Order: sequence, then structure tokens, then C-alpha cells
Amino acid sequence: MARMGGKVRTLRRRESLSQARFAERLGISTSYLNLIENDRRPLSAQVLIKLARVFDVDLEEFSQDAEDGLQRDLLEAFGDPLFEERSIASSDLKELASRSPELARACVGLYRAWREAEEASATLAAQLSDGQDLGPRGRLPSEEVTEFIQSKLNHFEALERAAEGLWAEARIPDEGLERGLVQFLARKGVRVRVCTTAEMAGAVRRFDRERGELRLAETLAPRSRNFQLAVQTALIAYNGAIEEELEGSRQLLSEESRVLARVSLANCFAGAVLMPYGPFLAAAEAERYDIELLGHRFRTSFEQVCHRLTSLRRRDRAGVPFHFIRVDLAGNISKRFSASGIPFARFGSACSKWNVFHAFMTPGRIRRQLSRMPDGKVYFCIARTLRKGAGGFHAPHPVQAIGLGCEVQHAKELVYSDGVDLDSARVLVDIGTSCRLCPRKDCAERAFPSLERPLRIDEDVRGASFFSPS
Repeated sequence: MARMGGKVRTLRRRESLSQARFAERLGISTSYLNLIENDRRPLSAQVLIKLARVFDVDLEEFSQDAEDGLQRDLLEAFGDPLFEERSIASSDLKELASRSPELARACVGLYRAWREAEEASATLAAQLSDGQDLGPRGRLPSEEVTEFIQSKLNHFEALERAAEGLWAEARIPDEGLERGLVQFLARKGVRVRVCTTAEMAGAVRRFDRERGELRLAETLAPRSRNFQLAVQTALIAYNGAIEEELEGSRQLLSEESRVLARVSLANCFAGAVLMPYGPFLAAAEAERYDIELLGHRFRTSFEQVCHRLTSLRRRDRAGVPFHFIRVDLAGNISKRFSASGIPFARFGSACSKWNVFHAFMTPGRIRRQLSRMPDGKVYFCIARTLRKGAGGFHAPHPVQAIGLGCEVQHAKELVYSDGVDLDSARVLVDIGTSCRLCPRKDCAERAFPSLERPLRIDEDVRGASFFSPS
């Protein structure tokens, strides 16, 4: 096992126990515990299991992925130009994450609070200058929900079981999902009505709890109508499963974030209803994760299929571990999730060399990319644009791009890897998380200097970019 002395020491201090008392409860000697805490002995599997059982610890806290994620968060935080004049090496930050994880989390939390305060101040100044009313300030609920979903690896077993139970309870026929959901809601005292755009007043779904009436917009495609029916079914009939998933969450700190999380979990439930776990995973593997074919078979959209593919993480029956990202034309990341291990930028801009940004150049077409991160890890990624909106000629139709990818060792399981030489260095695209976190000097698209290399300008030399001297 890896050396994880810092995590063990943090746990002991959190439990307010001396080394002697902590070692006694683990059934080991105090001297052995001291060696573990100082990384002079590895944390064995036997001791790790005892830790989990005695102190009710989630083993994810001791995973290498968790430590790698904390290291990335630290690197991104200290990549801010605020620390430009400080000689902070990436090796120092990695050691901090390993030896003092709680201190590292505190640093990241402090940095995020500062960033949010800066953004809030800018917004406040703009509102004051415009004479606007000032609302409450705080951390973005969407960020808290994103962290919550990532902590669960986008898999919610209580919702999966509830979705399977709905199919059995409602006796939904394979060809009649909409009719089955409407009849199920009717038995719950809810009438479903399809309404005009004017009646919906800009919404696609409205539920009147007092009248027991669910109204759906006529502009919804059948697959979207089924999805919204399933979302409302979750909120009406499966509150228990949603609350079970929310119980004990440490990421959701505000009432707004909990409400947003409830909606997000209702969406997850809807995806599990439209694409039941067992049949969908079997079809995905049989069709080699062909997103368009899966969409036709389960009557779902490209984005819905991509979302569902990221949630197939049952321990005894898991699919390919994917990462998922959704961006707009301005580069804003509206959704992100990573089971593949690829890091996403939380602050500032992402790497412009990711194919999800290039997808806007070829609307509607799937682009493939073999990508290599600075740490040497290689990923196989696909990306495609989506045109949103269906409200008529005058309605807005925003364009977004979706990226889906996995580590290269899983690429052969995907139909999209056909014809791609996965072992060829020639087709590799060197990408990064963001310019500040990328150490590469020869990038022509670099927009900011790297955290790892102090900015040195030679007026007589022009490199690949202004920040990449030769």
C-alpha cells in the first residue's frame, strides 16, 4: 500500500485520540503507528480495513485519486497570478497534499473563498453603479452540487434501485414509457396536460401541487417529454431515494445548493428510468458505446446518452470510466465530471487545445482526439456540438459542445477508436488543464505564463507564443 501517514494522522487528530489510544483501537503498537504517520512504513491493507471499520471511514478518503485531486486543486489555487512572486514549487504543494491533507484542503478552501469574494465584490460594484437591489452573497450553489456529484462518482445506487422499482411498479411496457408514466402519475393523483408555449410562459415543465396538475410544453420532443415526466415522478413519488442520497453530504452548505442537488438527482433518476442500468449497459457494450445508436434504441438524445454513460459505476457491473464536459461558445464550462481522472480547470480558462472547443468549427460532427496531459497520461476523447431550443422561429437556439472521454486503455471498447492508431505518438495532441498549470514551453496557444516556470521575457527572442520563449 502507498504511504499515507498524513491522512492517518489527520484522522487520529479528528478523533481527538493520542497515538497510544489510536493504536490500541487498531490493534497495533504505538511505535508502528508512529512509523506509519511519518511515512516510514506503508499503510497495509489490513490496517486500512481496520481503520474503515473502527472509525467508519470512507475508503475513498485514502485513495490515490483523492490525493491526486487535492494536489491538482492546490496547483490550480497557487497558479493564480497572486502568487507570481512567490517561489512555490509544485513538489512542495504535492508534499503538502500528501503529508497534511487537512491543511491543504484549508488552503484550497481559503483560496476559493477569496475568489468568490473577489467576484462578489465586482458584481456588487456593478450593481451599485447600476442602482440595482443587492441580494445575499455566497458560494455558487452549482459549484457545491458539482463537487457533490463528483464525490459520488456520479453514481447514485438508491436512485438506480428506485428507477428499477418504478418499471416494476408501474408495469411500463417497453414501447409505452410515456403512457406508463402518465398512468402512474394519475394513480398518484396527478393529471398530465400538454400546453401551448403561451400557457407555459417560457417553461417546459410546470407542476401545480395544489391542483395536482403537471403541464408540459408542446415544444418538447417525445424523448424530452419522457425525461420531464420522469423528473417530476422522482420529485413526487421518490423523495425518499433522493433524501437518502443527500444524507450526510458535506459539500452542500446552503439551502439553494440542496434544492439544486434535488433537481440534479431527479434528473439522474430520469436518466435511469429512460435508460435502465442493466439493459443500457449491455447495449452499450454490445454496440461499443455508439452514442447515436444507443440514442435511437432508448429514444434519448445525444447528451442524455453521454450523461448516462458517465453514471454506470456499479462496483459489481461497471462500464467504461468516462469524463464529461459541456461548454459554450465563450468557453464557459456549465457541466463537468471526471471518472477517467482527467483534471478540469475550476478557475480561469481551460486549455484551448481540447477538442471540445474545436467542435464548434465542425457543427454536428463528432471529432476524435488522442490527448496527452503533462503527467504523461493519455486520453481518448470525442466531442460534438448540440443545438438547443425548440420554441419556434423567434426562440433562442444556443449552441453548446459536449466532450466525452476515457483513458486510452479503454479506447478500443469504443467504436470511435476504429481507424485510430492508439499507439502512435504522431497523432497525440499535447493538452493541459489550463495555461497556468501547464509546464510546456513550446505551445503556440499559450495565453498565460506557467506556474512552474517564472516569466522571463527576452525582447530579442520570440518563441512559439509570447509566453513561450525558445
